[in-house]
Amino acid sequence: MDKSSALEYINQMFPTEASLTGVEPLMQKIHNEIRRVDTEILAAVRQQSNSGTKAKEDLAAATCAVEELMYKIREIKTKAEQSETMVQEICRDIKKLDFAKKHITTTITALHRLTMLVSAVEQLQVMASKRQYKEAAAQLEAVNQLCSHFEAYRDIPKITELREKFKNIKQILKSHVFSDFSSLGTGKETEETNLLQHLSDACLVVDALEPSVREELVNNFCSRELTSYEQIFEGAELAKLDKTERRYAWIKRRIRTNEEIWKIFPLPWHVPYRLCIQFCKKTRKQLEEILNNMKEKPDVGTLLLALQRTLEFEDELAEKFGGGAQGKETGNDIEEIGRGETGQNVSDIRKKYEKKLAAHQENGSEEKKGNKELSAPGAGFNFRGIVSSCFEPHLTVYIELEEKTLMENLEKLVQEETWDIEEGSQNNVLSSSMQLFLIIKRSLKRCSALTKNQTLFNLFKVFQRILKAYATKLFARLPKGGTGIVAAATGMDGQIKTSDRDERVICYIVNSAEYCHKTAGELAESISKIIEPNFADTVDMSEVQDEFSAVITKSLVTLVHGLETKFDAEMAAMTRVPWATLENVGDQSEYVNGINMILTSSIPVLGGLLSPLYFQFFLDKLASSLGPRFYANIFKCKQISETGAQQMLLDTQAVKTILLEIPTLGRQTSGAASYSKFVSREMSKAEALLKVILSPIDSVADTYRALLPEGTPMEFQRILELKGLKKADQQTILDDFNKHGPGITQPSITPQMVAVAQPAPSHAIASLMPSSASIGLIASREDVLTRAAALGRGAATTGFKRFLALTEAAKDRKDGPFRKLFNP
Repeated sequence: MDKSSALEYINQMFPTEASLTGVEPLMQKIHNEIRRVDTEILAAVRQQSNSGTKAKEDLAAATCAVEELMYKIREIKTKAEQSETMVQEICRDIKKLDFAKKHITTTITALHRLTMLVSAVEQLQVMASKRQYKEAAAQLEAVNQLCSHFEAYRDIPKITELREKFKNIKQILKSHVFSDFSSLGTGKETEETNLLQHLSDACLVVDALEPSVREELVNNFCSRELTSYEQIFEGAELAKLDKTERRYAWIKRRIRTNEEIWKIFPLPWHVPYRLCIQFCKKTRKQLEEILNNMKEKPDVGTLLLALQRTLEFEDELAEKFGGGAQGKETGNDIEEIGRGETGQNVSDIRKKYEKKLAAHQENGSEEKKGNKELSAPGAGFNFRGIVSSCFEPHLTVYIELEEKTLMENLEKLVQEETWDIEEGSQNNVLSSSMQLFLIIKRSLKRCSALTKNQTLFNLFKVFQRILKAYATKLFARLPKGGTGIVAAATGMDGQIKTSDRDERVICYIVNSAEYCHKTAGELAESISKIIEPNFADTVDMSEVQDEFSAVITKSLVTLVHGLETKFDAEMAAMTRVPWATLENVGDQSEYVNGINMILTSSIPVLGGLLSPLYFQFFLDKLASSLGPRFYANIFKCKQISETGAQQMLLDTQAVKTILLEIPTLGRQTSGAASYSKFVSREMSKAEALLKVILSPIDSVADTYRALLPEGTPMEFQRILELKGLKKADQQTILDDFNKHGPGITQPSITPQMVAVAQPAPSHAIASLMPSSASIGLIASREDVLTRAAALGRGAATTGFKRFLALTEAAKDRKDGPFRKLFNP
């Protein structure tokens, strides 16, 4: 403890004066503790002193023990050296005797083997001269083994002499065997009963000789067997394409006839296999010469028959020598073309993939089995295409015939097409579309069974041309002409008059073009799977699919044009209504009922036939055509009074309601929200135009700029004419309009706002106002919009007069909200 800590401790022990009485006991206790500690220290010092003495004694004893151990180790080492010297002296003579024994044993063994080699060579020479092939084969094996023992002594003259003698004997055996085999196939085997056994023994000799001897013998035998084949089929009579099948019949007959005779050859030699390879190479060479020397194009039937027989022969050879057949997956891929997913239930899809899995497992097991069988011919030679590939450059005539046939079938399908759908059909696709792809599938099957190279790719090009021709046929079947805004934008002239049947036919064409678009992609995918890999990347149907997409677009636009033409009578009826002399506002006009009747009769049929995607496209085109046309048709009226404008506004809202109900009418509401916004935007322009016509003369220019900010002076002048103003009165208003400009630069009411039948929300108005706008101005603007919307709902004349009084009172104020709203 430091000084301060000691003081704190004492103060803690004796906090009061009364506690000082305990000082004496505490001191006594501390003295006792001191004495106890001193005693313990003294005992520890004594113990340590005794321990130091004992440690020194133990260290001295250990040192003596180590010295004694080192002495004993040196003594043992000395004795071991003496023992080793003694053993070496004893074994010196024994080691010399051991080496001598080993050399003598080696010499005796070598001499014994040399004797055996000399004797074996002499015996082999006798066997070779007597053509004792069976014994000579065994003797050859023995001599070969004995010769391997003398590889290290090949420089010794005697050994060299024996090796040369053995080499000469093998040459003699080779010449004897080749000479005997030359009689095979000449008929001697039937006369001499032992000849086949004799040649079978000769095969044992060939196996004992070098592998090159066996190769040479088999090649000579195959060449000799095929000599007659070359002589027969190189003649003028049989060197023709239509005699190709007889070539394969000849080799099959030859193998079948000589099967028993050829059993003399060991199985590992694979003589029939080697014979077939040479036959295929010679046949290919001869067929190439025949095809190249033809002065005219070959007959397609003869060419395809020869190719078919060649492919069948190659398949037979591949199954016999090279494993399982190909083409199972090819057929499955082609069958999937055009099926699609339409109308398939869960069980159909499950069966389809279970079938694919079973086929894959079957192919895997066949491949494993084939690999086991192939391990014997060690060849892995691919017979497929070895002969048939020579036909590839000459199959142009076949492709021309296929194209001609496909084109004739296309013309026949289009001529027989009823342009109607059978009852109970689910996909609403023309039968000619499905029949065309069935014909294409059959053509693809025929070609893929013959070749999968350049010819198949050329046929794919034919498919492209056929499908493009069919797209042109569909395009030509559409009704001709056109009218209206959409027609003018597409550069079409005349009118399209479509009956109810025409509309159904157009829908069938749309569905058929969509089916062809999808199936053409599946066709390209299937071809890319079965064609050779170097052509797979060039298989593309995008151009054909673009053609059918163009047919779909043109069909839908034609459908809109047809409806436009039906609206012509109603649009004309609208202009013939005496809008200037109407006395009161009643129900919607007759032309509106006509528009409703046209749509009610057509839309349900179209909605039931078209897919949601194309029905939505049709609706967008219809709205983009009918909305602007209705707007332009208002200007074609002669004069419109206040009552007439209110009646026309009521009709406009009725037309808008009819258009908004089209998705429900067609039973397709997937894209109804975006379509409704589009219709509301287009029809709001006509509503805004009628509200301008309803506005008073003094404020018509301001109202026009507010509701139609994109308007033109010519359009504004036509509005004045519709209101019935004279030329002199129009000029003053036009001058004022041109002075202020056609549009409003200050934030103003947009047409979309005015088109809403309800008062615009205050936050929407506030977002368009400058940041310094007052709350009173916002409220006043909402009041103006409310009254303008009341006009759109067909307000009574008294309500309209109140609105005019409000605007007139506001105009007299220099800084009123109405003035700020309309003036720049």
